[in-house]
Amino acid sequence: MDAVILGCGYVGTELGRQLLDAGHHVVGVRRSADGCKRLADAGLEAVQADITNPDGLASIPDADWLIFAASSGGRGAAAARKIYVDGLETAVEAFGERGSSPDRLVYTSSTGVYGDHDGGWVDESTPIEPTTEKTEVLAEAERIARETAAEYGIDGTVARYAGLYGPDRYRLERYVEGPVTEGYLNMTHRDDAAGAVRYLLETDQLRDDVLLVADDEPADKWTFADWLAAECGKPEPPKRTKEERIEAGDLSAAAKRRIRTSKRCSNDRLREIGYELSYPTYREGYQAAIEEYQADRRGE
Repeated sequence: MDAVILGCGYVGTELGRQLLDAGHHVVGVRRSADGCKRLADAGLEAVQADITNPDGLASIPDADWLIFAASSGGRGAAAARKIYVDGLETAVEAFGERGSSPDRLVYTSSTGVYGDHDGGWVDESTPIEPTTEKTEVLAEAERIARETAAEYGIDGTVARYAGLYGPDRYRLERYVEGPVTEGYLNMTHRDDAAGAVRYLLETDQLRDDVLLVADDEPADKWTFADWLAAECGKPEPPKRTKEERIEAGDLSAAAKRRIRTSKRCSNDRLREIGYELSYPTYREGYQAAIEEYQADRRGE
């Protein structure tokens, strides 16, 4: 199959590698020349284009599978809207109007759209309740991925990612050194974030549907931090409650809402469709980071 990955960054590059290894033709799209060079260094065919510009999208070849994995770079709601809403809508229209339009679209969203559930479980059937401007944008993008895409005969799937971690994104010191604020961590390793999308496409499942991509075990942050410290040979880090963190007085209103938001993400559907996680829990997923940390300490 021919796959085009728009916004081929952290997860997209790994997805491209996996699809390429499975025998598919893959084109990764990045806005900058540096980004395209990184794709080429990873062995992927790269096209430089701005996904919010329909003229730029014209230079990208046709695809059977279109994957929208762009990031807004952690910026505010306005930047997120430009990428996730305007960019996605532009891409759907540009590819949908082609003589050979994609058969499928996968849009990578976030479990942030669920909002606060006071530590309760959420799954694909749970109504979304975005609590920030940015997560409202993500919810709107999910609608475009399924409803607008359908207007062009493209079957859209939304993959809602839990917190991504993996190479270059372990943030190990943050938890080992603390202080650690209470709450739950819902996580998925980069390789599984990419692997779940690859599996969806190759097994042709969940068209016009949603998949929550998370590992087997939502982690209590304090428990996770204590385990990580023990594995690294460090004392348990200092801890604080949510109210103690909020009372520090250095958080924005949006950050306070995020601190108060709590949920546990179920991956039952991911398991039911037959995907086997490479990193079922943080214990497997953090081993490489722990080994690197220990090696660095030995070298001091």
